[in-house]
Amino acid sequence: MKLSDSKRIVLLLCFIMLLTIVTGCGAKKEADGPQPLTDGAIIHEEEFGGVYINTTIDDFNAMGYTYGDGVTVSFSNGYTLTGIPYYSGYYTQNGEPLLVAYPGYPYIKACINNGDDLWTVAGLQEGDTAEITLAEKGAFSAIQEARDIHYTDERNNYKTDAIFANFRSVEAGDIPKGRLYRSASPCDNQHNRASYVDALMKEAGVRFILNLSDNEEKIEGYIADPAFASPYFLSLYENGAVKPIALNMNYGSPEFKQKIADGLIALSAQEGPYLTHCTEGKDRTGFVCMLLEALCGASYDEIAEDYMTTYANYYNITKETETEKYETIVKSLLDPMFESLISDEGVDLYTADLSVCAEQFLLGPMNETQIAALKTRLTAE
Repeated sequence: MKLSDSKRIVLLLCFIMLLTIVTGCGAKKEADGPQPLTDGAIIHEEEFGGVYINTTIDDFNAMGYTYGDGVTVSFSNGYTLTGIPYYSGYYTQNGEPLLVAYPGYPYIKACINNGDDLWTVAGLQEGDTAEITLAEKGAFSAIQEARDIHYTDERNNYKTDAIFANFRSVEAGDIPKGRLYRSASPCDNQHNRASYVDALMKEAGVRFILNLSDNEEKIEGYIADPAFASPYFLSLYENGAVKPIALNMNYGSPEFKQKIADGLIALSAQEGPYLTHCTEGKDRTGFVCMLLEALCGASYDEIAEDYMTTYANYYNITKETETEKYETIVKSLLDPMFESLISDEGVDLYTADLSVCAEQFLLGPMNETQIAALKTRLTAE
């Protein structure tokens, strides 16, 4: 039976409508973005403070989440972080929450950057769970792009052993060359740099190490590893010339100040040269060197130049080659460290007497006599 022209038109219109509905549904599904992560088991991450959510970084990204997205993290006890950034590093300001997929972490982690332990703040307990949903696609993508920088762990990609090991003498203010060194870890070899640091600090005649990242248990674990290859570190450790203080980066907390004071008092009781390090010689080492340089009369520009040498070593970021990234790092990472030293409101960071500010930071956990002894150790010829 032949269809009339009018019936053909009706059928064609019905087909077009059906196609539009199907296509529209598909478009809506794509616009909805990644599906929620539900009933995620949580684990207390105690070293830096925060909450691992039992999903690997790769698995979470495979769900459709992208670095720079805004997400909402809701815990089963009712505590919620709404619209926080999902970053591949700690790119928020101090005290701000984020969901982070830091390279080397076993899982994604919710935390407060350089702040109080989220586990405690949120009142979490074993058995609680987490749900993650998308708040806004790409809400923080601009910051993610500016701060997303990487380095390699291959020695051949660096010009010298010292650059690879991020090893150098701290020469700022009244600290003379060869008195205080900074570097990546000489014992934790996760970045393949430990043996290089070990050889360099032996050559420099380092006699005491302030280890900012580890405790005794971790150090014993490194030494027990069959691949451990840092004999000079071992000799210092066995002679009691290594002070581990397992520092986090919550530099506004009393615990942070007390741990630094304990380490610096121990350093003052020993003869130099000294080495201070964390894992990469970047963040915790950056803070402690900033503090010591300021204490010993260094200017803002001197300290910034030393701090940013790490970024030249690891990432080839210099003021001349990548000015915008250079200034972003100084403003977002180093300046907040400086500001933590300033206790008086209204004091301008760039004109403040940083030596006085450093002394004020240390007073309390250290007394004036101990601070004077520290300055003498670092500056006396």
